[in-house]
Amino acid sequence: MSIPTVTSDLADKNLVSPADQKEIQRRRTFAIISHPDAGKTTLTEKLLYHGGVIHETGEVKGKSGTKAVTSDWMELERQKGISITSSVMTFDFNKLRINLLDTPGHKDFSEDTYRVLMAVESACMLIDVAKGVEDRTKKLYEVCRLRHIPIFTFVNKLDREGKDPLTLIDEIEKTLNMQSYPVTWPLGIGSRFKGIYNRITQKVSFYNQRRDGDEVEEFDFSGPQDPILEKYLDHETLQQVRDELELIESALPPFNIQEFLDGKISPVTFGSAKQNFGVDTFLDFFTRYAPAPMPRPTQNKELVLPIASNFSGFVFKIQANMDKRHRDRIAFLRICSGKFERGMKVNHARLGRDLRLSYSSQFIAADKETVDVAYAGDIVGVGDTGNFAIGDSVSSNGKVAYEDIPKFAPELFAKLTVRDALKRTKMHEALRHLSEEGAIQLFIDPVIGTQEYLVGAVGELQFEVLQHRLQDEYNLEIKLNRLAFTVARWPRTVDGKAVHELKGNFNLFQDMIEQPVLLLNQEWDLNWAQKENPDVVFATSISRAR
Repeated sequence: MSIPTVTSDLADKNLVSPADQKEIQRRRTFAIISHPDAGKTTLTEKLLYHGGVIHETGEVKGKSGTKAVTSDWMELERQKGISITSSVMTFDFNKLRINLLDTPGHKDFSEDTYRVLMAVESACMLIDVAKGVEDRTKKLYEVCRLRHIPIFTFVNKLDREGKDPLTLIDEIEKTLNMQSYPVTWPLGIGSRFKGIYNRITQKVSFYNQRRDGDEVEEFDFSGPQDPILEKYLDHETLQQVRDELELIESALPPFNIQEFLDGKISPVTFGSAKQNFGVDTFLDFFTRYAPAPMPRPTQNKELVLPIASNFSGFVFKIQANMDKRHRDRIAFLRICSGKFERGMKVNHARLGRDLRLSYSSQFIAADKETVDVAYAGDIVGVGDTGNFAIGDSVSSNGKVAYEDIPKFAPELFAKLTVRDALKRTKMHEALRHLSEEGAIQLFIDPVIGTQEYLVGAVGELQFEVLQHRLQDEYNLEIKLNRLAFTVARWPRTVDGKAVHELKGNFNLFQDMIEQPVLLLNQEWDLNWAQKENPDVVFATSISRAR
């Protein structure tokens, strides 16, 4: 979808120049979402390879002598073979500037994934051919649908045995209640997988599983009865593929771009990220149909055009210690409008004062390079000395405040102690840093104060990551003491104002922005609190923007 353009009369000073408009229309920003182990990080590696950013792809679980994947830059990610934090990667392809955000698939890091989905225009939903639509995939899809994000689908691991494509298409449509449109069609599955048919270009591509996926033979294709299939497919596979193609070609109308952009249809491509087959086909299709930067709503429901001359954006991620030697802290800024220039002065909406963005970078995971200019749609990392929080908005002219980014209720709680009592202050400082990233949540007992924080997490793996990072980044050996709390709620009036006292002898804690929080041992206690306070809304999330 193209963004609004300006007539040749450039008397309107509220829009960027025609040259800058062209740069903005070149931007494509998307995220990859999936259930764990669907091959998301491997697909990311191959996309970077096709974008010319890397010249050798890595292994998710790097063995001795093999290259580790680029997007999993934390040591713990490489040990476990999973993504535990989102990564930002920028590359060029087909004359477009692509900003790719690799998200954690594990449910314990769902809040990080949700924040990433606030910053993109589209998403690629990755599905394992053998497992189909898994629980985590379904939940992430629901977030995309809630935000009206167009979704591409890539069915992965075709070189392994799995469900036949018609079954998968039917499962996607029934499970997600969304129509699928096969852009490509696999020629066999598992050991019989020989290639794909591209329904848009009317070509078939064959490859040898024993060789690199770059070695591909491509032919024009006249239809299901084309004799070229007989050269590459065994008799059983040939008959199945012909039957499938006859069915889909007769039943499906042409691809409707608007229905895709409206989130009604998901275009489906097939391939094997590990074998590097079908990835380039997906990337070609993506660059042809993915939406450019779109207008963004502010908190007062106004739409900001990406070509507006007023630079603006919001912080969706903060990462500390990407470079442990320098104790750096980076705020990831999604540019929503205008043109970014390094060193520019901006208004910080929450703080109500001006800041200068002097240090700015773009990324390939943890590797960064200084960026002097960026445009709406880009992701820029700006050096932060503690001024930014997740959800903060900035603009070059006046105050612009974008939609809130909520934080969600943790279900696990603990207190931390450090073996060396002299490092207690250092531990508290480290916890504040990690909470500002959104990696954990901190709560304060008003009676005790900030002498002892309560740590909240959504899932068990967050505690493991917390302990690892405290040791690795801050040289703190800590002991984690679990607490009995399992429920956290923010008491609010119907119109959203904080409630600081409750009936029924309930003690309230505070979060790090001094909002009252009710911590309880079990759901039964929450039911009692609701009964005692019928006019109070016990919210499961509140905005991070302040």
